[in-house]
Amino acid sequence: MASHTPNLECRMYEAKYPEVDMAVMIQVNNIADMGAYVSLLEYNNIEGMILFSELSRRRIRSVSSLIKVGRIEPVMVLRVDKEKGYIDLSKRRVSEEDIQACEERYNKSKLVHSIMRHVAETLQIDLEELYINIGWPLYRKYGHAFEAFKLIVADPDSVLDFLTREVKEIGPDGQEVTKVIPALTEEVKDALIKNIRRRMTPQPLKIRADIEMKCFQFDGVLHIKEAMRKAEAAGNTECPVKIKLVAPPLYVLTTQTLDKVRQIV
Repeated sequence: MASHTPNLECRMYEAKYPEVDMAVMIQVNNIADMGAYVSLLEYNNIEGMILFSELSRRRIRSVSSLIKVGRIEPVMVLRVDKEKGYIDLSKRRVSEEDIQACEERYNKSKLVHSIMRHVAETLQIDLEELYINIGWPLYRKYGHAFEAFKLIVADPDSVLDFLTREVKEIGPDGQEVTKVIPALTEEVKDALIKNIRRRMTPQPLKIRADIEMKCFQFDGVLHIKEAMRKAEAAGNTECPVKIKLVAPPLYVLTTQTLDKVRQIV
């Protein structure tokens, strides 16, 4: 375990800067004479600027009604000067579809980032080192590390065992050689799996129905018991069905499931 104080600041994605015409999540820091200065939350809070002319397609009557310090929202990237570090942004050019996609991506990225940061802090490792060895390779392979993390909940080895990194060593002949080794130590792997399962294991949806059952035949009790047995038999390990008597003719039917769409029919 490293003894130095870890650097827990790092962007969420491998690219240091966003692409032009990409929607990004920002937080407004302050409002100046010509525009608003903001932090790009997905890019380690690097600074960007929204000119007042890029706030709205309509005539601006009140700047404060369009943008407020502290607000978090998606905007569109207009220009990126990587040498000078200037990023120009637009609020008026971002569409509803862009906003929805950006919010969905950001919420996934924020969860991934929180898990990664907690592992880095716990094990005293630089956060960027974890992203280099784990996070960004998973983004490349799965489109988003969130999708890989979902798979890790049930089958971590299938996702994590392919991750490798190169290290340079001096061989017996004194020459430098490159070796390919697993990207994760067992300590890092265990901590990552533990945190992912704690944060991402789906919680079962519990369902209850209050019902009445009556049968006016002379052996009606037997028919009701048979109906209860068949109802419970209709369940399975993924969606078990239980029926309990409250007081005749009232019964409670309960079940729980991880599949909120397919099983509730």
